Amino acid sequence: MSEEIRPQPIFRRLFERVFPKMPDFFALLTDQCQHVAHTTGLLVEFMESGDPSIGQMIRRDEHEADHIKVRNLHTLNEAFSTPIDREDLYRAIIDLDEVVNYCKTTVSEMDVLGLAPDKQCLEMAMHIKLGTDALALGYAKLAKQPADAAADADSARKAERKVEKAYRRAIAELFQGDDYIHMFKRREIYRHLSNAADRMANCANTLHDIVVKMC
Repeated sequence: MSEEIRPQPIFRRLFERVFPKMPDFFALLTDQCQHVAHTTGLLVEFMESGDPSIGQMIRRDEHEADHIKVRNLHTLNEAFSTPIDREDLYRAIIDLDEVVNYCKTTVSEMDVLGLAPDKQCLEMAMHIKLGTDALALGYAKLAKQPADAAADADSARKAERKVEKAYRRAIAELFQGDDYIHMFKRREIYRHLSNAADRMANCANTLHDIVVKMC
């Protein structure tokens, strides 16, 4: 005969109603980071091949990223308590989503402007991918090994600096000759990639702030 299930004491039920269990924000951020890393991986594939179907996959990823952002923000707004500062959680959620947004706007504007990927776009996309991979590793360590996440934050910031160096080289090479229409079109694409790297660096800075406060 199965053991009779005893009801929870009334005090415990009241306590859990007034002070609900804290959501696992570390798992939520890790999930969002992994989604961002998947999108930036698609961006690299797109810059390698120029395949329009991959561009469509990035657009679908952006819609899914919006759902993840809304879920995480809703959880944050409803949470009675959080394991780290709410502001840090909010910054991480928003900036991670912005990385995906810039991936989408990059491929969308390339389509609208009739531009194919070039080696400069590929180089920047590869560094963005490496940076978001580092973020995914770092945020995943916060729950059990927060101190170790500092190195991942540094790796993501280094990746952002490499994107900025690649961006400056690309602009210097681009503004040669007299095809000004092409120059300004291509510059818009480079700028979107640079903006994605900026948001990635913001996420790395937030990760580092969290590590400092936890350790």
